[in-house]
Amino acid sequence: MSTKKIGITGGIGVGKTIVAQVFEVLGVPIYNADQRAKYLMNNDPILKAGISKTFGSASYQDNTLNRDYIAKQVFANRDLLNQLNQLVHPCVTKDFDTWCEKHSDKDYVLKEAALLYETGGFKQLDAMIVIDAPLSLRIERIHKRDPFRNEEEIKNIIEKQMDNQEKVAKADYVISNDEQKLVISQVLDTHNQLVKN
Repeated sequence: MSTKKIGITGGIGVGKTIVAQVFEVLGVPIYNADQRAKYLMNNDPILKAGISKTFGSASYQDNTLNRDYIAKQVFANRDLLNQLNQLVHPCVTKDFDTWCEKHSDKDYVLKEAALLYETGGFKQLDAMIVIDAPLSLRIERIHKRDPFRNEEEIKNIIEKQMDNQEKVAKADYVISNDEQKLVISQVLDTHNQLVKN
């Protein structure tokens, strides 16, 4: 029986990382695509060359990705954002496949990423878990986590992502992180279904 590849996603501020940590406690390996993307952008020579060619010599300072410079470029220009995604996502996909081979003894693994639907990454996965939370609560969480972001910046990020209700409609499993329902029992139910199916 092959290891199932399950995506875990949701818009910024829904609490993907917290929910993923509960799965991790159950012994499920978690691949954090956003963290790995940052690592690869600093360490993969082919990806670094592609970024430098696309965004210019200011892309790296002291051999480290100049994140502020890149962020300013892509948030102002959707075409540049798409170009960055076209460089980064194939590299992350390859890295994820290599990582999966190391966990082939497990029933399933989780790939945690913010943009699995937006990038088409969900197509390489066997099922999708979407984390949901009310918009007001999401904004409150982002304020706490990123106090340097103002309301306009937060709304701008949310608007660039697919609407969370659209993600929920496409999901195989939905976990509500609204601070009303217990997350742990929802994760246990989902885990049991994934192990059984």
